Amino acid sequence: MPGNSHQTPVLLLKTQSGPTDAYRELFSTPRDGFDFEPTFVPVLQHQFEEAGLKTVRELLRGRRINRSQDAAFGGLIFTSQRAVEAFGKLVDGGQGDESWPHLQDVPFYSVGPATTRALKAIHQSPPLQIFGEHTGNGDALAHFILEHYGEWYSDRPAKPPLLFLVGEQRRDIIPKTLTNLDLAADKRIDVTEIVVYGTGVMESFFMDFKEVLRQTSDRTIRWVVVFSPTGCDSMLRGLDMLGEGGQIGDLPHQRSTFIATIGPTTRDYLKRTFGYEPDVCAEKPTPEGVWEGITRFNVQSN
Repeated sequence: MPGNSHQTPVLLLKTQSGPTDAYRELFSTPRDGFDFEPTFVPVLQHQFEEAGLKTVRELLRGRRINRSQDAAFGGLIFTSQRAVEAFGKLVDGGQGDESWPHLQDVPFYSVGPATTRALKAIHQSPPLQIFGEHTGNGDALAHFILEHYGEWYSDRPAKPPLLFLVGEQRRDIIPKTLTNLDLAADKRIDVTEIVVYGTGVMESFFMDFKEVLRQTSDRTIRWVVVFSPTGCDSMLRGLDMLGEGGQIGDLPHQRSTFIATIGPTTRDYLKRTFGYEPDVCAEKPTPEGVWEGITRFNVQSN
């Protein structure tokens, strides 16, 4: 990475999106007196799970996801771009000369802007009906679904099940909220989770991260932005922050490296697993939310 000593490095622990990445666009542009230098350090590697893909493929071919009374599912939930990628692969690969007209009549629930953009990119005519972009996290999305899905199928005493395409590692807040036994029977929504991809830490991440840290070691301040619990252990080891028992040791009073998380899931994981409270937790899981959190911290620290 270029050695512009006047810039503040922002190490984004994610794969850069293509063809453009909103984090790069935002953090590459000097604004309000802040001049950042974004660098992407990929953490995760993903593999599609063929067993899950086969199940979803059969549901699509059998037209079992639709609004009819005998459908297997009346809608879908997505909380990750990788799950959308897996679904899009099936939709695009299975169409041939036909489309999937049964998909236009069911709601697709998306946890935030990035997932919504990925869903909108799926080639489907008529386009998919996508809801929930404004929610930002699983808890808020689940409560939105309870109300919206209830209205969507208001003519039915029992709501059709929802299909939730997930990775191997995920929170259970959405299924728990939708199937809560404290809800009235006509409010509860059954959820079936199908694992369509697995996630692991890239073998090269630790050394890649250490190299970027070496290249930025002369900077007065630098930020590390964490997007997932996966890789947090390697990240903290790379920063030499882990003490005995895998917990955070005593941090120096004066330090140059600060950590921001994309949201409360990763923040809580760091606190629960390592006893570490990150310096910033974005109020919104967006590039703007991360930027605002970091700049607010910098202003308050000066």
